[in-house]
Amino acid sequence: MGETKGLFHDLLVVEFASVLAGPSVGQFFAEMGAEVYKIENLKTRGDVTRRWKLPTEPVDSSLSAYFASANWGKKSVAVDLSVEEVKDLVYALVKKADIVLSSFKPGDAEKLGMDYSTLSGLNPGLLYGQVTGYGRQVPRAGYDAVLQAEAGFMFLNGEKGGPPVKMPVALIDLMAAHQLKEGLLAALYRRLKTGLGQYVEVSLLHAAISSLANQATNYLVAGQAPVRMGSEHPNIVPYGTIFRTLDEKEIVLAVGDDRQFQALCRVLGAEELGSVALFKTNKDRVMHRQDLLPRLQQLVARHHQQELLQALIQNHVPAGAVHSIPEALAQPLVQPQLIQAEGQGPQGVRQVAFSAPEGHLPLSPPPQLGQHTWQVLRQQAEISEEDLRELVRKGCILVP
Repeated sequence: MGETKGLFHDLLVVEFASVLAGPSVGQFFAEMGAEVYKIENLKTRGDVTRRWKLPTEPVDSSLSAYFASANWGKKSVAVDLSVEEVKDLVYALVKKADIVLSSFKPGDAEKLGMDYSTLSGLNPGLLYGQVTGYGRQVPRAGYDAVLQAEAGFMFLNGEKGGPPVKMPVALIDLMAAHQLKEGLLAALYRRLKTGLGQYVEVSLLHAAISSLANQATNYLVAGQAPVRMGSEHPNIVPYGTIFRTLDEKEIVLAVGDDRQFQALCRVLGAEELGSVALFKTNKDRVMHRQDLLPRLQQLVARHHQQELLQALIQNHVPAGAVHSIPEALAQPLVQPQLIQAEGQGPQGVRQVAFSAPEGHLPLSPPPQLGQHTWQVLRQQAEISEEDLRELVRKGCILVP
């Protein structure tokens, strides 16, 4: 039997993106079988996340845990794009490409000649996916933490009466990545029908605002401006509230309807609580949360975590343990989502979380800076070995 190929095995993606949003999209296509060339700036020593290291990581490697979060399955080509001869080689790659991913700072793509207008002139069917901070007309770079603040996420995150808190992952970047994937998949379908290329832009700001969901409509429809509530929910009770058990562990409840609440009360040995007028419906519970939650805290505190969770699950009450990251990654159902390189190589988490007929394809580890420069330029840009050696000698390209 032949090797399994992914759905996008015949796609070529050229990635100029760095940090998290754009590279996450690149890894998505790599996981689906596409060939992904990561073009890295030799002058800045490649993607900046290569140097975002924890104190426990080796300093003499161009890999980092952060870089490994979004760069599996790619080939690294490290070049100086300001050199015309090098630029022509990259143009040769773009002419063969289906998709270009870009997250250049405002104006940089045009200066380097890597903007959509230039590249689509070389390849009219090209799909160009661009991540911006605020839209291409706004000359301001976007940063996840800043957008968390400006889009309202930081204001909402944190305990009641406490200060705003940044979310512990770059969620705005990741939401922008999902939006860009969707836009590019729609563009691929459009190209299949029309043969036309397309510019697809996603700004961090628009991705963030679109993800405010019910918090935005609570204000727009109901006229209620959301406030910090810790882990509680403005529309549902008890939903998101954390409870401490007898063995000093924590669980979270996500009770979305009245039948689930009555089942919760039965499991906690307080069936009568489910028929109290103040708590009978979700509307009642939202209005009287300050009376209900302390009672539930007392009831939960009588039970051990795992015994209570099993009883809740058996009675169809949504609940879960509050896991540390090691505990979350150790769950049996999570194992297929993890990537392990051969030997003592790095581990990672797959970007593709949906099922596909091909299953999970094997992926090469995140590349060292410039690991594939020679191979890609020699084979795809069709430059001679002599000319390549001359570019290496001039310091225009990096070959490890």
